Amino acid sequence: MKHKLNLMLTGILLSIASFAQSKFKGQVVDALTKEPLEAAVVEIKELNKNVLTDKQGNFSVASDAEKVNTTITSIGYTTKEIEVQNNNPIVVVLERGTINLKEVTLISSGGTNAIFKTISKIDLDLRPVKSSQELMRLVPGLFVAQHAGGGKAEQIFLRGFDVDHGTDVQVSVDGLPVNMVSHAHGQGYADSHFIIPETVNNIDFGTGPYYTSHGNLNTAGYVAFSTFNVIDKSRVQLEAGRFNTFRTLAIIDLLKKDKAGQSAYIAGEFNYTDGATINKQNFNRSNIFGKYNLAVTKNTKLNFSASAFKSKWDASGQVPTRAVESGMIDRFGSIDPSEGGNTERYNANFIINHSFTNGFNWENQAYYNRYKFNLYSDFTFFLNDPVNGDEINQKEARNIFGYLSKLTSKKNLNQWAITGTYAAGIRYDATQNTTLAHVVKRQFLENIKLGNIREANAFAFIEKQISNRKWSIDAGLRADYFNNSYFDKLATKQLPFHNQKIISPKLNIKYTLGKTTQVYVKTGKGFHSKDTRVVVGNNGYQILPAAYGADLGIIFKPTDKLLLNAAAWYLYLQQEFVYVGDEGVIEPSGKTRRSGIDIVGRYQFSSNLFANININLTRGRSIDNPKGENYIPLAPVATSVGGLFYKTKYGFNGGVSYRYIKNRPANEDNSVTAKGYFLLDGTLNYTKPTYETGIALENIFNAKWNEAQFDTESRLKNEANSISELHFTPGIPFFIKAKITVFF
Repeated sequence: MKHKLNLMLTGILLSIASFAQSKFKGQVVDALTKEPLEAAVVEIKELNKNVLTDKQGNFSVASDAEKVNTTITSIGYTTKEIEVQNNNPIVVVLERGTINLKEVTLISSGGTNAIFKTISKIDLDLRPVKSSQELMRLVPGLFVAQHAGGGKAEQIFLRGFDVDHGTDVQVSVDGLPVNMVSHAHGQGYADSHFIIPETVNNIDFGTGPYYTSHGNLNTAGYVAFSTFNVIDKSRVQLEAGRFNTFRTLAIIDLLKKDKAGQSAYIAGEFNYTDGATINKQNFNRSNIFGKYNLAVTKNTKLNFSASAFKSKWDASGQVPTRAVESGMIDRFGSIDPSEGGNTERYNANFIINHSFTNGFNWENQAYYNRYKFNLYSDFTFFLNDPVNGDEINQKEARNIFGYLSKLTSKKNLNQWAITGTYAAGIRYDATQNTTLAHVVKRQFLENIKLGNIREANAFAFIEKQISNRKWSIDAGLRADYFNNSYFDKLATKQLPFHNQKIISPKLNIKYTLGKTTQVYVKTGKGFHSKDTRVVVGNNGYQILPAAYGADLGIIFKPTDKLLLNAAAWYLYLQQEFVYVGDEGVIEPSGKTRRSGIDIVGRYQFSSNLFANININLTRGRSIDNPKGENYIPLAPVATSVGGLFYKTKYGFNGGVSYRYIKNRPANEDNSVTAKGYFLLDGTLNYTKPTYETGIALENIFNAKWNEAQFDTESRLKNEANSISELHFTPGIPFFIKAKITVFF
């Protein structure tokens, strides 16, 4: 007994000693903006260790050595070697350089998703985007289609899902949620058009339900945009193109004199286009975004941002195939040209972050959103009402309040780095007059549904990550609690409140075989909440269907110029009930099973020439339906995007890119097919320190293609019977746009 006690005490003392080791620590920052650099690689060959910097640019390595030589690399920056003294924190300043795949290092720290942050950084630098729709397209495996020329949120496809407008993909910007739960048009509606693309600094993304910090709607994956805290230069930009298209942009640095302690800038854009349709879209959108950063103390940072967004448009709607084939209308024509709508959104986002000297970091975020939405649609024409037609109006106004508190700790135990994350938060949505109404040419006839929604989501999670030179093990547990209520204004009654909770475990493991190869396994449980009208209408039954997934992947970097990632995955969704916002009814959708293979490739031919490719193969089936009738409508079966890009700091740069989607079933028995397409786009810019000119080309070969596609039962004005067939919105024909930008 005494011997065992001595052994236990010795173990405790050794553990304490290892935690009390001296440390080499510091911060890595950008030389121009003095902003911290996240995910920079700090390598100490003498200790056989490498680590990634955290969100604040900090790194820490435990050792009793007096001094070591470190090599610091970050994609897009010049590599730096520096000597670090023990217990003498330093600030490492990295100068900007060129993109070089040689700087992409496979290391165990940073979790299983670390390499994908680097990939997105490369893609964003090589292919600057001009719209939030193109921002989404930068995410490997994610495909988007537009219903209304930029008026509505994009239809999203990812991992065998037709995600609709965001039901199974969680989208955020600077931690502010984009998705709208219990939305008038569709659950999880994610309209990201309030994001000004030139303000986006990085795109964090992940596929599958494996990430503890991402909760509701993260089943197929998540996309998290982050904006610049500090801008390099102010700019004014003008763009003009076909179809009476033009855009103006201005980004102004407001505090040039004191970037080290504080920074502020404001950005604004205005867009207009008539579109390619015969009936002009009269589409216009305006955005204003401002951000302020303050170093309250050396260890306390404050960040505040605010934005305002307005959009208004007319739409030609979805076109039935028979109307085009018969010559009744052109493919760019319309059955009901009174479709369209308007929307607006106002955001306020406040974040304060404090780093403690003992390795703890505490972040608190509070946000507010005011949102309005008004949409007119006509999908079935005269199917239900042969006199007035079937046009509907969906609208709502809402307030969103949110808060998140997150504590992160970092420690070292012998050769292991241990990171712990502990968080809790709440999101509260309150809508006023969520409406589904029957209208004719935007004139009100009758309400179908009308009510006020209250939805609260309280959550907490804990995550532990341990890593050494070879292994990274990331385990997390998340708890979510929902409270839903609905006041039915047509029945003039408050329906019963419903509460539900769900626990979501996650486990991700990565093993680094050497400098060239990593393998990983991701597993986890996720979910997407149901529309509140489903919850109360279904008496709280099956309102939080779970998603169970697993990935088995490999990351391979055989040379300095080539990076490959391949993953085989599986995802199962439980039985669920869906609120069909266009009809105001609740329908069961059943259990589903999806599996597939994702391939990501990046290659650098020379210091300036790069290629990328993403290939996604999926198979999705409904479990409850018999074979032959178990296809998942509109689920993609094969998609691919890629391109060739030439990048220099000054002079000519640009590239060509393609996107491809294969034919896919449009209904359960595959009797109707949504047509695939292959499109080629291009850009060419000439850049100097004080200005840039360029042109952008879309659909270079002028292909005829269908963007949004649905198998819909409809009846035209003079038809005796309804017909179910493919309805579509035509994709844009050849399009060219020129720009000129002045930097100052």
